Amino acid sequence: MDTTYRIAEDRIVHYTCHKTPEPLCIDGNLDKPAWKSAEKSRAFVDLVSGEPGFLETRMASLWDAENLYIAFWIAEPFVRASLTERDSFIWFDNDIEVFLDGEDCYYEFEINALNTVYEVLFIYQDALKRGSRFDTPEFDVYTRNVDVLSGFQDGARFGKHHRGKRWAFMDYDFPGLKTAVKVDGTLNDPFQRDRGWTVEIAFPWKGMKTLYSRRSFPPVPGETLRAAFFRFEHLSYHGKTQDEGIGWALNEHGVYDSHIPENFSYLHFAESPKTP
Repeated sequence: MDTTYRIAEDRIVHYTCHKTPEPLCIDGNLDKPAWKSAEKSRAFVDLVSGEPGFLETRMASLWDAENLYIAFWIAEPFVRASLTERDSFIWFDNDIEVFLDGEDCYYEFEINALNTVYEVLFIYQDALKRGSRFDTPEFDVYTRNVDVLSGFQDGARFGKHHRGKRWAFMDYDFPGLKTAVKVDGTLNDPFQRDRGWTVEIAFPWKGMKTLYSRRSFPPVPGETLRAAFFRFEHLSYHGKTQDEGIGWALNEHGVYDSHIPENFSYLHFAESPKTP
């Protein structure tokens, strides 16, 4: 296996995801008792170097019988977003991203401060063959909106991952996904200093059936899930925005590439914490 881009195991974050006794209303408000008592992650670090980000970002996660819940707290002095059409290239805005690893595949989710969502399911080309579990109309590369990751046009990644090319299903939608955003300030007002924005997400366990064929969900305490959490920030000064955004993550990848499942963090599922 090519381990060029694998970081040391002790650099990968392990996060304990506790069970919440009641379903959460997804409205972007993270003042709910469940989130106040949830374990917040450490502050995000630079995607490449692992050094602390200069704007604070933290996440937390909870689960119940129906959903995996994820929340983000994003410090941002000038909250801005422009893209409103679903599956727009959200990375051109400042965004938050979640990746969920799977069996021979993984899922990417992005969201901006307008609550606009972008989703893709990536399937390794060596796994999508006749007779495989992906050999279904849902993943017909001739009829679906499909791109290629790590192809010749993708020079930053070409030949740098041991699994090689991935089919990118651009029209994939995670079943039952719910999202909400709340801005603490005034969106798109450069004369108003803001405090930031929060994101709240529910990924229904039923949607994990695509990612995993040999696992059952909801999980049981003690099981784990590999997932990655990112923030990408475009700095703007006098109307000029730098082309390549700054990337922060729960743990670094060592390179400016979020598509390395071997470097994803671990979610450890646990029961509800005991109350005194």
